[in-house]
Amino acid sequence: MRLTVIGCGYLGAVHAAAMAEMGHEVIGVDVDEAKVEALARGRAPFFEPGLNELLERNVAAGRLSFTTDPGAVRGRQVHFIGVGTPQSPSGAADLSYVDAAVEAMLPHLGHCADGQEVVAGKSTVPVGTAARLAQAIDPTGAALVWNPEFLREGFAVDDTLSPDRMVYGLPEDPGTAQRAQAVLDEVYAPILRAGKPRLVMDYATSELVKISANAFLATKISFINAMAQVCDTVGADVTALAAAIGMDERIGSRFLRAGIGFGGGCLPKDIRAFQARAAELGVGQALGFLAEVDKVNESVRRSVVDTALGLLGPEPGGARVAVLGAAFKPDSDDMRNSPALDVAADLAPSVGSVVVVDPEAGPLLAGREGLPYEVAATTQEALADADLVILGTEWRQFTTLDPVEAAGLVRTPVVIDGRNALDRSAWKAAGWAYTGIGRR
Repeated sequence: MRLTVIGCGYLGAVHAAAMAEMGHEVIGVDVDEAKVEALARGRAPFFEPGLNELLERNVAAGRLSFTTDPGAVRGRQVHFIGVGTPQSPSGAADLSYVDAAVEAMLPHLGHCADGQEVVAGKSTVPVGTAARLAQAIDPTGAALVWNPEFLREGFAVDDTLSPDRMVYGLPEDPGTAQRAQAVLDEVYAPILRAGKPRLVMDYATSELVKISANAFLATKISFINAMAQVCDTVGADVTALAAAIGMDERIGSRFLRAGIGFGGGCLPKDIRAFQARAAELGVGQALGFLAEVDKVNESVRRSVVDTALGLLGPEPGGARVAVLGAAFKPDSDDMRNSPALDVAADLAPSVGSVVVVDPEAGPLLAGREGLPYEVAATTQEALADADLVILGTEWRQFTTLDPVEAAGLVRTPVVIDGRNALDRSAWKAAGWAYTGIGRR
């Protein structure tokens, strides 16, 4: 099929490459010329495992191209909207990019000779957005479908090519809905043939699926981090607690690892946008608990800073602290709302120096001016003469460090395992003073 993807950031670039990999002819459209030029060369402007290979293969095969011309949508059958919805100053989602994408494509819709033309929204938007956009799109003859994404950074390629479910938010008119569904079924035929479930629903429900999922995951993470604070107070071990409650099939074990909290471009801004939209709808009290989820997430970062200062003693001014990690999660260079960087920045005024290292985000940080911390090129450079080491991002190269070798590099073998991802016994056996999150 002949498809377009509007917006070639993280979501759009991955989706465009994955659709081309499935055999479709895809044009990605973005206003950023530098981004378009990089993608046209088969290079992603961000780190995502497996994406460059996908881009290179499909650009070379002629199935995938990129342009800044919104007229590229003319005559094509399906147009995916994959632009960002960042947090506005009020906390609500900023829909200006979504609105601009729709406005830019409107003059070019209604020229498809292949049957029902479909605009498929993939961006995370407040409930009610699809119904509003449909009013603008309907006169062109195209049908709007809301088709949310469920990507995990670091696993985005697999999550697109083999998702755990497909969600279609369809128009109210039964005939239009049936035709639009048939078009998306054709787009996703390889996924549906593989037996992945397809869930069909109305616009509002489809919009709520994504943001509700993120709110639930954020709640689960903050819950176990709140339990970690209780465990620290009473001398219990949150890892044993999480293992025990995770065996309850009603709860499950995923997202129950205590640490320094969640970050990135989705969970923090999505729970705030959800609260803002609920308030607009007059049901803000129903999501009042999300404010507490957000507070727990912020407080755990401050708790790590307090713990670090306590370990450094009454005069930490000459201490050197190494923070292992800058990205908000491993296998990504995304530093938005990064807990590791927040800890590094908050510690910097109170200690002699803070040095940060990260295999992918580090080179991006190194080019920035005015940072409150140093950026090391290697883990060994970061560890050199450190008085305290903090694991902030659980990259494999950090979690598999040889604690004996690491002890030979630092000045004082003291570590805060901010992700509860290190082998505590091995580090203690190597002479390290080990502190986890919520662990005795």
